[in-house]
Amino acid sequence: MSGVNLLNVGPLKKRPGALGSLLTAIGRLVCFMALPVAVLAAPTNAQSDSSVVPGPRPPDAPRKWKELVGIYSGEEDKKLSFVLLEQDGKLLWQDAKGVSQELQLSSDTLFLPSESKKQFPHDIVRDEAGRIVAFCYLNFCNQRKDPGADPTRSYHITPAKPVEELRREALAGAPPAENRSFLQPDLVELAPLDPAIHLDIRYATANDFLGVPVYTQARAFLQRPAAEALLRVLQKLKPLGYGLLIHDGYRPWYVTKIFWDATPPEGKIFVADPSQGSRHNRGCAVDLTLYDLQTSRPIEMTGAYDEMSPRSFPNYPGGTSLQRWHRDLLRRAMESEGFTVYEAEWWHFDYKDWREYGILNIPFEKLGIGSAAK
Repeated sequence: MSGVNLLNVGPLKKRPGALGSLLTAIGRLVCFMALPVAVLAAPTNAQSDSSVVPGPRPPDAPRKWKELVGIYSGEEDKKLSFVLLEQDGKLLWQDAKGVSQELQLSSDTLFLPSESKKQFPHDIVRDEAGRIVAFCYLNFCNQRKDPGADPTRSYHITPAKPVEELRREALAGAPPAENRSFLQPDLVELAPLDPAIHLDIRYATANDFLGVPVYTQARAFLQRPAAEALLRVLQKLKPLGYGLLIHDGYRPWYVTKIFWDATPPEGKIFVADPSQGSRHNRGCAVDLTLYDLQTSRPIEMTGAYDEMSPRSFPNYPGGTSLQRWHRDLLRRAMESEGFTVYEAEWWHFDYKDWREYGILNIPFEKLGIGSAAK
């Protein structure tokens, strides 16, 4: 994650509650009156909005290119990062200043078009699992600095303490006091609202960045106005062949504290400071991606969910043309209905009314919403 500023793709400002300067950031993480979900405002008939489509859909890149694109740096100067990416049907090497040079790939060897393949090969290096970890040119090797392109596997960190210890400390704590009035919370469960809303709640599984579950239930909730806006987003995407895959919505405050206390300093930009609370704690933030309505498979993006690397930034220039197109489609659709993308995470969107709701700290099973409340 040492190439954040050199790549010129980092966040523009600090996330509320993130400690430290972005110049040193290496990376990135009451009583309810819940009305029945049946009375949620029903969206109109599904009609795609051409304004959310970011231009013509580009063709997919070759598989061998997709496993190669990523962030690299040299062995001698690890701060000098660059990206390999696909753009307009070309495999490019792009430096920190945005200067690009085309590459050619033959088997597991890279070449500049002007080079003689026999004289100057760039040999690709793989690990025991077959993942690309570097490519070497003469006596110099460029090491891969991102965790790879498998969207089904979460990025993983080594927590500062055992998660169970962090959980006990978090449950014994309390959210920060807020000395003003807020709207009455009105959380709505997302999954029952539309069959095209699918869930992949990583935090209810061991396939999250901590390696252990932190939720007791795989469920997702938002405040009612945000949930209604999300349904309108879905109606714009359905005719284009996409559904919404939800990773997270409302998050109890104690989970935010677990994330913060578990994450090393270089990753704090990707997690919220519990002393200020998170927009997830207010029920007005959602982590999500697209999936294909025909196959139900998640759409490939420029980086993986919860990945603490520059590939997570919404303006990261790498990946493939189709991955960037899908990332921009999701963003344009969400922004068209009042959501704003977080500067460090392409999957995280805050609803415009988040300031109107207070910080909440109630586990899912105690919300009194849905079948789990019976």
